[in-house]
Amino acid sequence: MNILILANKDIASNYALNLLIPTLKDQHQLHLWLSAKVGNNTNQPEQLSRLKFFEQDSFNKVSSRPLNNSTSNKCIKFDGFEGLNNHLNSAIKEENNINSPESIARIKKLCPDLIISIRYGGILKSECIKIPHHGVINLHSGILPKYRGVMATFWAMLNDDAMIGTTLHTIGDGTIDTGEIIKISRMSVNNEKSYLQQTLALYRQGTLDIIEATLGYARNEKIVTYPQPKSDSYFTFPMKEDFVRFEQKGLILIDEQAHHCFLRDYYQTGD
Repeated sequence: MNILILANKDIASNYALNLLIPTLKDQHQLHLWLSAKVGNNTNQPEQLSRLKFFEQDSFNKVSSRPLNNSTSNKCIKFDGFEGLNNHLNSAIKEENNINSPESIARIKKLCPDLIISIRYGGILKSECIKIPHHGVINLHSGILPKYRGVMATFWAMLNDDAMIGTTLHTIGDGTIDTGEIIKISRMSVNNEKSYLQQTLALYRQGTLDIIEATLGYARNEKIVTYPQPKSDSYFTFPMKEDFVRFEQKGLILIDEQAHHCFLRDYYQTGD
C-alpha cells in the first residue's frame, strides 16, 4: 500500500515511528509529514513550557543517527527526524496547514491508500479525509470517549483512574476524537511513574495496534469498528490550578532521571 503518515515533531511521535517504520517499510510505500506542534496554547503555565522542553525542544536539538533496522528493543534517535528519510519513499515534509488547497493537491498527487495519524497537530477536514481508499486512522493516547482532547494521561491520573490507554479509531469527519473505534488498549496507572513516562509507554502497544490494522487493510479485510458511546467530555491543556492539584496529589509530571533512562534504554547516542 501507499501510506501517508502524519505525526508531530516530538519524542512520542519519534518513538512510535521507530517502532512502526521497521515493520511497514519493506511491504509498503511510506511518506511522512510532520506538524511543528499540537494545539495553540500560547499563554501556557510554566509546567507546560517545561513539558514542551522535554518532549520537543531538547529532543529535536540533539544530533543523532539513522533509523535502527534491527528487530531489537533498542531504537536510534533521529536528528530532527531527518534520519528517517533513507527509509521512506519521499522526503519528509513539514505540513502545518493540512487542509489548504496546496496540501490537498499534494495528497491527491501522492494518492495514498491509507493515512495514519499519530499525534498530528492539525484537524483533518472532509476533503482530505475522503482521498485515501481506506480512509484515515488515528492513534489517540487516551481511552475514548471519556478522554477526548489533549493530555489524556494527565487527566486520567488527576482523576484517580486505575487505567490509561490508547484508542485506535477512524477519522470520518472534522470533529475531534469522535470516529469509529478499531481497538482500545489499556495499561494500569502507576503513580510512582511520571506522566511523561507513562504516556511514552502507551505507544509500544498502540503502535502494534496500528500495524495489525494496516495489515488488515493491505489484505483488503473488513476492519471491524464500532461507534463511540455518546459523550460530551473534552479535555484541553491543563491550567496552572490543574497542575497544582496534580502536584498536591503527589503525582509527577516529569521525572528527569527516568527520562534519561528512557533515552539510554531505547535510543543509542554513541556515547
